[in-house]
Amino acid sequence: MNTSTEQLFTEARTQNGYLDTQVPDAQLQALYELLKWGPTSANCSPARFVFVRSAEAKARLVACMAPGNQAKVQQAPVTAIIGMDMAFFDKLPQLFPHTDARAWFVGKPALIEATAFRNSSLQGAYLMMAARALGLGCGAMSGFDAAALDAAFWAGTLVRTNFVCTLGHGDAAKVLPRSPRLAFDEACRLA
Repeated sequence: MNTSTEQLFTEARTQNGYLDTQVPDAQLQALYELLKWGPTSANCSPARFVFVRSAEAKARLVACMAPGNQAKVQQAPVTAIIGMDMAFFDKLPQLFPHTDARAWFVGKPALIEATAFRNSSLQGAYLMMAARALGLGCGAMSGFDAAALDAAFWAGTLVRTNFVCTLGHGDAAKVLPRSPRLAFDEACRLA
């Protein structure tokens, strides 16, 4: 696999529509095998993923989406729900065996919340970079009813939805013109 900065960043675009091409299980597994290597604090890896593809699961997901996102989710071959496991620290003995990192979080809900959100957001970004590296397009979105999504896809768990991202082979005809970005001096300072 050879990827370029163009494929990952400068030529990559947010997808608003996809070609009628399925994304096979093997490609979703390859996507996870790439994204899992992205760093998280203390290797905590709190993200959990549901890859929604079936008509039944799409119907449940569409019902949870804001009106402006429903058609995008319905049309996408796959939509990833990026969740954050609020009990991620129970896996730390396996993931960070160097010390008792689990003890850092027990009984500290604010720290758990901040760590789960920050690091699952990172992992969701790694998912998008891995998708692009594998030749897929993606469309991240936050317009949804989080409580309804949690009930529909994470019931009986301690996982909560962070954000949603459509995946597939992008339809170039449905891509919007590129929006501007801030210049270095507008977004950065050297200290």
